[in-house]
Amino acid sequence: MPYRYAHYFVGFVLLVVVTGFWASYFAPIARPMPLGFHVHAITSIMWLLLLLVQSIAIHARQNPLHRQLGLASFALFPLLMLGFVMIINVSADRFGARESPFIAHVGPAFGLGMGGALVAYLTLFYLAMKHRHKVRLHAGYLLATPMILFESPFSRLMDAYFPWMNVIGSEGPQALLDTIVVSNTLVTIFALALYVRDRKNGAPWLLAAVFMTANSILMWFAPGWAWAGPLFDAYAAVPDAVSCALALGAGLAAGWLGWRAAPPRPGRREPREAAALA
Repeated sequence: MPYRYAHYFVGFVLLVVVTGFWASYFAPIARPMPLGFHVHAITSIMWLLLLLVQSIAIHARQNPLHRQLGLASFALFPLLMLGFVMIINVSADRFGARESPFIAHVGPAFGLGMGGALVAYLTLFYLAMKHRHKVRLHAGYLLATPMILFESPFSRLMDAYFPWMNVIGSEGPQALLDTIVVSNTLVTIFALALYVRDRKNGAPWLLAAVFMTANSILMWFAPGWAWAGPLFDAYAAVPDAVSCALALGAGLAAGWLGWRAAPPRPGRREPREAAALA
């Protein structure tokens, strides 16, 4: 099976998530926090654990467990999308209230970045289901999803412990967006290396690199775009129930449409065709 060491990569991303959000989320867990924080944290960690166990299971030839977890992803993925949108909603509310100068500066960037991550996840999951009969592509599209998640926790680690990695060197709140760009660049280089290693099956890594590069551009330049703030204000006016329902629906649609788009396995007839020949 391809990507024999993928579980180490997923485990590393999981470690970065826990350490990156330790100070702001895990350590003060008793402190009241918006529900969206919990939904996003729980579903993101569950997604990484699912990918980790799936990778271990398939290489241990535990195919039934791998398939069962694959079916479970159809239920978990819409909840993952819900968590993303709930975080966007929290950011939009804080930006609308102009909670602080920091939020006023980076709020639209966070909104565009999370929106871009949402589109990336939907696309990668759809393609993973569409190519589920092509093992390298299927695995690649699923394993590309942690790459999209990586920049958020690693940028916090960089800001706290590795400030020397911020080679851009902006001042004030823009410095945080610098760390996001650097984080995305590091993972993009890794993704492109995987693409070069196997170009025939490298579409997942190339697509992930495109998404991460686009997100870096959107987020870093957003504070200077006059339309970004009003756009985020307009989003904040959308009822949370509507945006959350759309997130769940999009997650369900990505899985269902991807499953339906998959061609039959070579050598297997579709049920209608088989019945006609019987």
